[in-house]
Amino acid sequence: MFPFLSAVLLGDVFPAQIAGTTEDASNYFYNHFVVLWQNRLYIYSFIFACISIWIGIQVILKRSKKQQGELNRNGILNTAKEMKENSPIFKEQEVQVAGVKIFYGSQTGTAKGFAKVLSNEIQPLGLPSEVIDMKDYDPDDCLVDETTSKNICVFLVATYTDGQPTESAKWFCKWLEEASNDFRFGKTYLKGIRYAVFGLGNSVYTTHYNTVGKNIDKWLWMLSANRIMTRAEGDCNVVKSKNGSIEADFSAWRAKFLSRLQTLCKGEKNSCDGSCKKGKCKSKKAHPKEAEGQNHEVQEDVQHHSGEEEEEEMFETTSEEESGGEEEAKPGSVIDVEDLGRVMSSMKKAKKEKEIEEEFAKTKLSKVSVGKTEKMERREMITPALRDALSKQGYRLIGSHSGVKLCRWTKSMLRGRGGCYKHTFYGIESHRCMETTPSLACANKCVFCWRYSTAEIGIKSSFSLKKPASKGKDILLNTKDKGSLFVGRVPGVKADRFDEGMVVKHCALSLVGEPIMYPEINRLLKLLHHHNISSFLVTNAQFPEEIRNLEPVTQLYVSVDASTKDSLKRIDRPLFKDFWQRFLGSLKALADKRQRTVYRLTLVKAWNVEELRAYADLVALGKPDFIEVKGVTYCGESSASNLTMANVPWHEEVIYFVQQLADFLPDYEIACEHEHSNCLLIAHKKFKVDGDWWTWIDYDRFQKLIKEYKESSGSKTFTSSDYMAKTPPWALFGAKERGFDPIDTRFQRKNKTKDIAGC
Repeated sequence: MFPFLSAVLLGDVFPAQIAGTTEDASNYFYNHFVVLWQNRLYIYSFIFACISIWIGIQVILKRSKKQQGELNRNGILNTAKEMKENSPIFKEQEVQVAGVKIFYGSQTGTAKGFAKVLSNEIQPLGLPSEVIDMKDYDPDDCLVDETTSKNICVFLVATYTDGQPTESAKWFCKWLEEASNDFRFGKTYLKGIRYAVFGLGNSVYTTHYNTVGKNIDKWLWMLSANRIMTRAEGDCNVVKSKNGSIEADFSAWRAKFLSRLQTLCKGEKNSCDGSCKKGKCKSKKAHPKEAEGQNHEVQEDVQHHSGEEEEEEMFETTSEEESGGEEEAKPGSVIDVEDLGRVMSSMKKAKKEKEIEEEFAKTKLSKVSVGKTEKMERREMITPALRDALSKQGYRLIGSHSGVKLCRWTKSMLRGRGGCYKHTFYGIESHRCMETTPSLACANKCVFCWRYSTAEIGIKSSFSLKKPASKGKDILLNTKDKGSLFVGRVPGVKADRFDEGMVVKHCALSLVGEPIMYPEINRLLKLLHHHNISSFLVTNAQFPEEIRNLEPVTQLYVSVDASTKDSLKRIDRPLFKDFWQRFLGSLKALADKRQRTVYRLTLVKAWNVEELRAYADLVALGKPDFIEVKGVTYCGESSASNLTMANVPWHEEVIYFVQQLADFLPDYEIACEHEHSNCLLIAHKKFKVDGDWWTWIDYDRFQKLIKEYKESSGSKTFTSSDYMAKTPPWALFGAKERGFDPIDTRFQRKNKTKDIAGC
């Protein structure tokens, strides 16, 4: 082919025709073109062969250069790796934990205090620690940076009303929840963050106990953050608290966290104790012994164990690690649709067997340790920390659930500086009144209460009890002892009043907590009456059955802090789910009482001063003899209350409210006023005899009536009208004294811390 092609190209073909004529030149070119066209396939093949050879040579050269480059690079990397592994310089530069960031969300300051304590204990480990208030932290901008920072993030979060976050943590929680459910962030958005969660809550709120801590733990886990240890929960309820108090719960968790932190700093991972999720050990070491008594809490949104185990699991987990199948399935395995029914059946069977085993274990345990359980169920209401806090405030604690304290009005009247509003309204001698409670526990956490932060919160009395006889004796002795300490140390105490004060005549069961929760309250009342001591009992209207069963008292109070369900929930923050039904039931029970009954209204500006019609309806329900209306007392800045001076009504505002309320109550009128306490008294017209008010109490007459009632085994009853006394003119509403007893001298405080103790 090639000689022929060269011949064609050189013109050696058909030389005779070309040389034979010059006229037919066009035929010459035509003939050559025909030859080329007829042999075009050969020409194309030749050109393609040349191009193929050139391309092949280029590919071979390029591959050889690439292989040579990879060999050189691998050699350099291997050399560098060997240097890093063998050189102490490189080892020293490795950092496992760069620092600890402690995030807290607190309402009363407990979580903030815990955060500071934890920060102080981390510093001796040589790690920087930072305490961060969640309200000052923008997770949208900053949280993702923690994925590469090598910091440990600790979250100390409290659960507030209805399981909601505290005000300072609301935005953080809202953002985290939205991020965990937003596909745009992705399920690995926070992968790399190492975290631990300690929740603060109260197990009395069973439906939302430690909800915020659980949610933050869940949302972080859903975004693939690494949990370095199981979530822990601190319980304010000393009955259910694992360690006796929330402070002790935190201390136990803190010790485990610090130990875990030291392990992480060394680059190690603790071996599993055999209690891993679904029985799968996360460490290389095998532990055949299974942990007992561990309760796993399954979140509905994600199949994730929250870690309620008795001991902490010291290993890291993420949503990627825990998103595998059941025990029989291996990570990454796929279940055919045909096998789905069999797998679900086995799961149900395993669950049923587990429930049977747990029930059997519980039954066996209850039979063996029933005697011990009964003894161990009731623990001390007053924990050591609570005892210290109350003692610093001047309380004398009696047993494990009672207390007594000198009211500031007792001190005032001993010095001739006036008595409390009960002296003005009912004739109580304030210097002969002891303020006490048989139960420091309370079923409410009122926004205006300065005491609940140092009081036990609960819905029933499940603590060790002191007998009424010994309790009454201790109350009297402690009251006298406190009074005797007052003499000689405070100037101005009148000798005659001190002598009178040593004989207690009145008892206000309203110091702190819920007195009616004390199971032996009736026996205690009988004991007081036996010693000729009048009884003034205050209840928060959450125990209607106890009110019905209550023995006659000199005067029974019910706190009516709001007139609608929503406002009562906001102000009193009750523990009971059926708080409104209990509230109404308590008012109905009050209407059946024959002795003196009182509604006590605390006005909180911008909270409950606009509900006049609703208040009037409640008055019609309970039919009280008297209605005390008092402006809320500002206790200063307190972690237990978020009220400010703006919520405190002026005395003129209280008068205006009372006048408006009285217009809705045709059977009631304004009777008395105590300006110093910012308080007014609305009384039923049956106590207005011939134009004169009889709101005071004939205490001797009451003692005689209660004695006859007791001797007749309750058959000889009496009513509030049987022991009333005439009210002096200076105590009446509109008098120039404004409720201050003219025999005393009014003392104005100047630049002194206000003593808020008292009823």
